[in-house]
Amino acid sequence: MASETDKRTFLERKFKGFFRLVKAIDEKVNTSTFGRVFRLRGSGHPEEIADANFSTEIRAGLTTFATMGYIVAASILADTGFGCQCLRPLDSLGNCQNNEEWKRCYNEVKLDLITATAAIAGMASILFGFLTNLPVCLAPGMGLNAYFTYQVVGIKGTGSVSYKVALTAIFIEGWIFMFLALTGLRHWLVKIIPGTIKTASGVGIGLFLTLIGMSYSSGIGIVTGAISTPLAIGGCPAEHLSANGECGTDVMSSPKTWLGITCGGLFVAFLMAFRVKFAIVIGIAIVSFLSWPRNTAITYFPDTAEGTERWNFFKKIVAFHPIKHTMLQQEWDLSGAVGPEFALALFTFLYVDIIDCTATLYSMARFCGKVRKSDGDFPRSTLAYCTDALCISVGSLFGCSPVTAFIESGAGIAEGGRTGLTAISAGCFFLGSLFFAPIFASVPPWATGCTLIMVGCLMIRQVTKVNWAYIGDAIPSFVTLTFIPFSYSVAYGLIAGLFTYTVLNTMIWIVIKVSGEAIVPMEYDQKEYWTWMPVGKKPWIFRIFSTNRFWTAQGDTDSVKEGNRESTGEFALTEIREGETTSAGSSINQEPSAVESTVEEKYSSQTLPLDTFHRIH
Repeated sequence: MASETDKRTFLERKFKGFFRLVKAIDEKVNTSTFGRVFRLRGSGHPEEIADANFSTEIRAGLTTFATMGYIVAASILADTGFGCQCLRPLDSLGNCQNNEEWKRCYNEVKLDLITATAAIAGMASILFGFLTNLPVCLAPGMGLNAYFTYQVVGIKGTGSVSYKVALTAIFIEGWIFMFLALTGLRHWLVKIIPGTIKTASGVGIGLFLTLIGMSYSSGIGIVTGAISTPLAIGGCPAEHLSANGECGTDVMSSPKTWLGITCGGLFVAFLMAFRVKFAIVIGIAIVSFLSWPRNTAITYFPDTAEGTERWNFFKKIVAFHPIKHTMLQQEWDLSGAVGPEFALALFTFLYVDIIDCTATLYSMARFCGKVRKSDGDFPRSTLAYCTDALCISVGSLFGCSPVTAFIESGAGIAEGGRTGLTAISAGCFFLGSLFFAPIFASVPPWATGCTLIMVGCLMIRQVTKVNWAYIGDAIPSFVTLTFIPFSYSVAYGLIAGLFTYTVLNTMIWIVIKVSGEAIVPMEYDQKEYWTWMPVGKKPWIFRIFSTNRFWTAQGDTDSVKEGNRESTGEFALTEIREGETTSAGSSINQEPSAVESTVEEKYSSQTLPLDTFHRIH
């Protein structure tokens, strides 16, 4: 049987010259000042990342861009009409009285938003990667696009808030986020989310990506919505979908679906099994190239009005469209009836975006191994939150919905991205798409669908870290990880999980207190530790009213009776000294290092300092 080394180096022997060149470039860049800035392997930085290479980061950036590229042409914000005048009343089909004039304006707005989206995604990702050194890309969120279009402004401006007021609210929202980040409140909001809920949100995002990859709009079209059941098997040609969006008897008959499954899914998985570099990019490229010729069963440019419009845009190859309608459209006069509209828009965007972006950013940081076990935070988190906030405000000036961290960044992380170079290279590709938008906007959804499914597979592996031992943690975690994909929203899923956690554990706490701890739920000793005063620096607003700058495991918490899991880290030591089993079933009869490992794993999602674990000895 061939050794693992033989398998790994098979392609290297076949393409010896190419890989020698790549290796030489890696060594040259990694050991330069540039490599030291991004802490690449061999850079000599005290905190260099062992598996970070220059070529790997570029490849990961290309992968992230390939999976995110659909946003360049998929913006639905144009459906609001922006400044396009729509004469009412609308007819039975929802068309304006001046429908032809509106459509011409709509097409220009759509091109404006292609330019704006590519520009903001490029600038935001480059800035975020350079300042935070995280392999996470920022761009106007597609979910937030839908929220902006369908629930705030409305199609053709039929909502309760005008698009100008909504853009003003987004601009102010960014500066509010900046304030929350600089005062430490945004960090605090992340830290007080129970660790098991944060882990479950990462699993939920993985399932969310899987569902997106299975859909028609952004994936291989293997599932679809239904009337009799929430979801149904799909796979039929899109033109065969019924008025209810269901397939008839020809399920799994679409050549496009099978092309995505075979070349974009199974073939890529086969390449990944042999550690072939660029496996994901190869799969996306093959499916895209096969889908570009017209008059085939798998073409992305069918002989329809929409297909012809795509084809005409694709044929340009190189094209740049200057922004005409969406730039600097804010409404600064908030007096009169505009004031309540502004307050409504600001509030709705605030609560949706702060949860959506914060949860996604934390999950991506955790996915690439950047979250510290000592305090549950990740390096340069203040810069990360501030950069996100700044890009939200700048994006609104271009006419975009709130900029957020993209869950598709997980594709680049899965490809090996570990540093900000991944985000920077993806950002450069986005800026390049300003001039090559016809190419990048023509990557069909079935080319990237299986990529999202495979990333989802990688992300749900952390489900084992959820605290399933205690029902007060398990039920809220399960609600979180299921609501995220099934509500099609990270924000709503996290809200549902936090609501369940708060109500359920408050009722349990009341029963325990009223009964004088005579009535205690089963497995209550397995309850995950939680406090509203997480270990670390206090938010600025709290430091005003206290003398200490830091919360510690013992200093700011009251002692509690032995046996109560709501105690501080000292109880964890008492528990181990008494030889009780841990939630993993490991007893004290182990080597000291094993005990430390068990305790650190058990409390890794909580807010205990690492020195607590070392005091075991």
